[in-house]
Amino acid sequence: MANLVIVESPAKASTIKSYLGSNYKVVASKGHVRDLPKSSLGVDIENNFAAHYINIRGKGDLIKSLKKDAKAANKVFLATDPDREGEAISWHLATALGIAPEKCYRVAFNEITKTAIKEAIKNPREIDEELVNSQQARRILDRIVGYKISPFLWKSVKSGLSGGRVQSVATRIIVDREAEIRAFVPQEYWTIDALLNTAEKKSVKARLVSKGKSKVKLASGADVDAVLAEIGNGDFLCVSVKKAAKTKQPAPPFTTSTMQQEASRKLGFQSQRIMRVAQELYEGVNLGSENGGVQGLITYMRTDSLRISTDAQSAALSLIAEKYGDSYCPSRPRVYKTKAGAQDAHEAIRPSNVQLEPAQIRKYLSSDQYKLYKLIWDRFVASQMASAVFDTETIDFDANGYTFRTSGYTVKFQGYMAVYEESQDDQPKNEHSEEDKNQKLPTIHEQDMLKLDDFDSLQHFTEAPPRFTEASLIKFLEEKGIGRPSTYTPIITTIIARNYVTREGKSLVPTTLGEVTTKLMVENFPEIVDYTFTAQMEDKLDGIEHGESTMEGVLGEFYASFAKSLEKANETLSKETIEVPAEETDIICDKCGSRMIVKNGRFGRFAACPNYPTCKNTKPLDKAEKSEEEKKLVVADFKCELCGGDMVLRSGRYGSFYACANYPTCKFTKQRSKDIGVACPKCGAKLVSKMGRNRTLFYSCERYPDCDFSAWDMPTNEKCPNCGKMLFRKKGKDMYICHDKECGYKAEAPALTQAEEN
Repeated sequence: MANLVIVESPAKASTIKSYLGSNYKVVASKGHVRDLPKSSLGVDIENNFAAHYINIRGKGDLIKSLKKDAKAANKVFLATDPDREGEAISWHLATALGIAPEKCYRVAFNEITKTAIKEAIKNPREIDEELVNSQQARRILDRIVGYKISPFLWKSVKSGLSGGRVQSVATRIIVDREAEIRAFVPQEYWTIDALLNTAEKKSVKARLVSKGKSKVKLASGADVDAVLAEIGNGDFLCVSVKKAAKTKQPAPPFTTSTMQQEASRKLGFQSQRIMRVAQELYEGVNLGSENGGVQGLITYMRTDSLRISTDAQSAALSLIAEKYGDSYCPSRPRVYKTKAGAQDAHEAIRPSNVQLEPAQIRKYLSSDQYKLYKLIWDRFVASQMASAVFDTETIDFDANGYTFRTSGYTVKFQGYMAVYEESQDDQPKNEHSEEDKNQKLPTIHEQDMLKLDDFDSLQHFTEAPPRFTEASLIKFLEEKGIGRPSTYTPIITTIIARNYVTREGKSLVPTTLGEVTTKLMVENFPEIVDYTFTAQMEDKLDGIEHGESTMEGVLGEFYASFAKSLEKANETLSKETIEVPAEETDIICDKCGSRMIVKNGRFGRFAACPNYPTCKNTKPLDKAEKSEEEKKLVVADFKCELCGGDMVLRSGRYGSFYACANYPTCKFTKQRSKDIGVACPKCGAKLVSKMGRNRTLFYSCERYPDCDFSAWDMPTNEKCPNCGKMLFRKKGKDMYICHDKECGYKAEAPALTQAEEN
């Protein structure tokens, strides 16, 4: 073997293999191969926080195979993801596989295209030790916090709980917002609109804004009556007409945070789903021979940079001029300023090839892939376009010293809005409201007198701050500097899985357990759940990456203070047990008449009688009673893509499948399948193993029914030496057979390893 390339995922391996020649073998590590042990702390605090890493259970055969390949190769290229996590995986691989330094090369690329891959292979570098240490420091810090705090939660609240450096802060953010909502007292206020008529009998509505230079506050109906009495029923004098052409700039291309926010608002995707689909687009999709075969469609999706390469910018401007005209190109190429403290190693998220328009390649993409790719493509192209121009008009009227105002605007030039408009959910309102959009006011001149038709007074109440959604929580975390692009999704997933937070529609709501745990953390570990402290710690960890500080120094400074909190908590919490208040329901127990409470079981939340064990009555909260068979169902390690509930394994006519535990309220299902690490020969997507009729295993494309490839024999990454097509392993035999039956090639295959059989 000449050269070995090791990447993280099998899908990426098959894409890269198609770009490199026969001199390269491309294999996947399937993520980390080493980590801290689960059964112990794994960190020697007294010895400069030395970490004890072990091979991850279940990866023994894979490590053995990778070690054999590395030993046989002339050069080993470690091509894991281009971030601190990917750098650490490369470092662990080099150590675990015993790769000699003289033949170990680190390569990184921001996009998986033929040009980018070949350029990276031509320009390898050494493993960045400072980047590795930055990741190690985060891992060690999170391990220390989790392993030292969790036992206090077990003793004081309940077993099975966990505390974490960032997850506890995220839970506190949601708990604090709930407290704000409960404490909020609505304030009454009123608005007054005057319905006016021009001399040409055209109507216009104007709102009371001030008296002289003072803003008018209307706190009650009595205030309204007093103002209307002062104004009377006289004419309204036009005192000011202001017309202007105003411009609106496009939003910058996506970062990880803004992509998650916008995809949540516009597509309704949860963050976990967004990142999964983005990973698929980054790793590559087969677009057919007419579009160059397998292509990575977007740049690396974990970034907080707004930088765009000059080549990508030039390509976008050429497309804009050709598709929309020169007037849609800005006078100068747009450059967006990345916020202070952002990691600028990668570009913003953009299409790898802007010429691949979403509509052009739609038939090769799954529904989710198409929606997210279109969102990214639209946002990027719009970010490089000319500003939109509006004709605005604002007219002020005087009525006995009171000022009423009306405004409107029309779109003079669409500019970037011809392609994309940023969602306004969870964002500050524009200067002009949506009601004013495309509203052309009647011709009115200064000193014109308008007749009063009527007044329209409306009562309003101030509203409590809204609960966080995934989109608004991610935005808040980013603004406060808590977490980094790669951590937003795991943070949300963890606090929901731990039952500290639950979803109600799109809203994130703290559970009673989450509130009790947060109170305990605030009282005993205030620094851990302090927003500012957490953000400053992120900056210190980033400093290790930039060579501004050392891993040992940052960890030592943190632990000196943390150890004192642990000692104090040990004295306080060892003496008390905190009761988690029961969450009451509106359901009355039909056996004893008590108000039932919410309990959490293996299959989710249910209502139970508070008089247990005297009364053992239970009821489902949102579906019919579960049968005894359902109570034995296996819960999957992923959540429902529609409602976020548990997915459970069920049996059907054609074998087993996963279904939402909230059926029939939610009817989402997903066929049971397993990624086999092989690309579909028809479309390039992942091939998965499934259970068919009579419990018979078969293989099909994950994009079924969009792609109808399927086979009973096991597809492999091996190629036929006669015709170059895919080789299959004959079912039940150690034999390769060619995918092309006319070729007829057959050969003995090596026996399957235990991992492959599983």
